[in-house]
Amino acid sequence: MNGWITRRRHLLSWRPPGGARRILELGRRTCLMGVLNITPDSFYDGGRYAGTRRAVARALELEAGGADIIDIGGESSRPGASPVPAREQIRRIVPVIEKLAGRLRIPISVDTTSAEVARAAVKAGAEILNDISAFRFDPEMVEAAASAPGPVVIMHMRGRLGRMPARPRYRDVVGEIGEFFERRLAELGTRGIDRGRLIIDPGLGFGKSAAHNLEIVAGLSRLGSLGRPLLLGPSRKSFIGKVLGAEPEERLWGTVGVSVAAVTAGAHLLRVHDPRPVRDAVRMIDEMLARAAKKPNREIREC
Repeated sequence: MNGWITRRRHLLSWRPPGGARRILELGRRTCLMGVLNITPDSFYDGGRYAGTRRAVARALELEAGGADIIDIGGESSRPGASPVPAREQIRRIVPVIEKLAGRLRIPISVDTTSAEVARAAVKAGAEILNDISAFRFDPEMVEAAASAPGPVVIMHMRGRLGRMPARPRYRDVVGEIGEFFERRLAELGTRGIDRGRLIIDPGLGFGKSAAHNLEIVAGLSRLGSLGRPLLLGPSRKSFIGKVLGAEPEERLWGTVGVSVAAVTAGAHLLRVHDPRPVRDAVRMIDEMLARAAKKPNREIREC
């Protein structure tokens, strides 16, 4: 294998109400989740896409730039952010989802920890749930997941929104995240959520120091033993800024670098603000991984 990993392949399939069957073939190529924050206070794009018209236009740009999923959220999860009531989240995101549901060729994901928001988003046309609390903050989220036709993303975090530890401590950050997911996958299975629907996200920046985040990316392959697709969200985060001495607006190429490293370590999906440059970089890595595994994705035409 010449030092390259063999990325496990996963086939996720579902049928949205009234639509054709969706298929995500993960592992053959990297799937990109485009970030659309309809918030006034997100750390990078807060306020840019407030308002239905601007948010819809941005979603179409993300799709054209190579996103495979649009992840829409109405509550900032940046450190120190205040919780947003469910009614306000719904006011922000549901009109956007309704406008996009018939225009996008790709599925919509809703980024929320609230069952009320999740149900409203699914009714409007969202297909995927992305819960950074791994269904721990709202006990009704498990039931809400039953209404969503598509996959479910669960994430590891220490603390709660706005109250994450300032100096988090781990004996072995990757090992402890793996133990968390082993327990959570088992618990959710007993509550009726099919393990085959679940995608896991180690939660870069959520109750981790910059050093912890780097260790997670470097050790990501250890989480492959959980047998579920791995999603990573490195986009423009503060640990990149601390390494590069850069503000969020200057962290694009740091994000591309982390994205490449994550794919070589086994990531199946990347949640990013800028899909086009990330897409081009990881497409090259996808092709090299496929050839290392002797399963090339395509024939290359010689110049």
